[in-house]
Amino acid sequence: MTSVIERLQGDGPRFSIEFFPPRDEADEAVLWRSVRELEPLDPAYLSITYGAGGSSRDGTIRSIARVATETTLCPMAHLTAVDHSVSELRNVIGWYAAVGVRNILALRGDPAGEVYGDWVPHPEGLTYAEELVELIRSLGDFCVGVSAFPYGHPRSPDLESDTKYLVRKFRAGADFAIAQLFFEAEDFLRLRDRVAAAGCDALVLPGIMPLTTPRTLHTTVKLSGAPASQRLLDRLEPLSDDPKAFRAAGIDAVTELGEKLLAEGVPDLHFYTFNRSKATREVVTRLGLVPARA
Repeated sequence: MTSVIERLQGDGPRFSIEFFPPRDEADEAVLWRSVRELEPLDPAYLSITYGAGGSSRDGTIRSIARVATETTLCPMAHLTAVDHSVSELRNVIGWYAAVGVRNILALRGDPAGEVYGDWVPHPEGLTYAEELVELIRSLGDFCVGVSAFPYGHPRSPDLESDTKYLVRKFRAGADFAIAQLFFEAEDFLRLRDRVAAAGCDALVLPGIMPLTTPRTLHTTVKLSGAPASQRLLDRLEPLSDDPKAFRAAGIDAVTELGEKLLAEGVPDLHFYTFNRSKATREVVTRLGLVPARA
């Protein structure tokens, strides 16, 4: 099984995609239509998320197994430590390996039900993401990713502390990090610079969401943990009542963001898709990230 790192070592920049496990048969049909539409574009890898407290564990395992066995894509599964004992985590990691998945994004995870609620470790579980990285590494030849936060994790007191925790995850054995959502290229580049200044040369990748509706803009604000830049708001908010104009401007804004990141030598743009493919296909095509045969 090819690793994420190996997939990013070729010539030129790439793109990757993220999905969440389907809740029902209708969701599953949407997911697999999007997978099949994006597969010919040869993304570097495809990741599938893991619900808080393992709430979507079975769906994640089932979906990632299909990716591994029924497509040409390089699969990466998410795994969170929330509400899991070490024994349960070992079992999930073993299931991933059994279906041919060797790339895992290791996350501490948010409390089930309340993202910013008190985080209480399982009495027989782990407390930090770096411990999950170490556990995965101890169980086989896995390529391990972690999360990074351009604006700092909500629980970190400051950016200096947040950078220290990220570097500790790399020291524990993580191969790369994927940054949570942000609004300006400089926000991500400052994160990358902070990691480099801490003496760490590990790979940090940007996470991007196509802005197609006011709802996706508001979701991006919520998930990033920071307000949108005034420049972006001035560009998009006047179009909130015109869906077609908002979508066109949002796609333009995300394409321009990608252009700036690629110009700074970023090797991969990771797209949060909401299990849809059209907007991501538009952006990566405009950025020249689609192979000539696609």
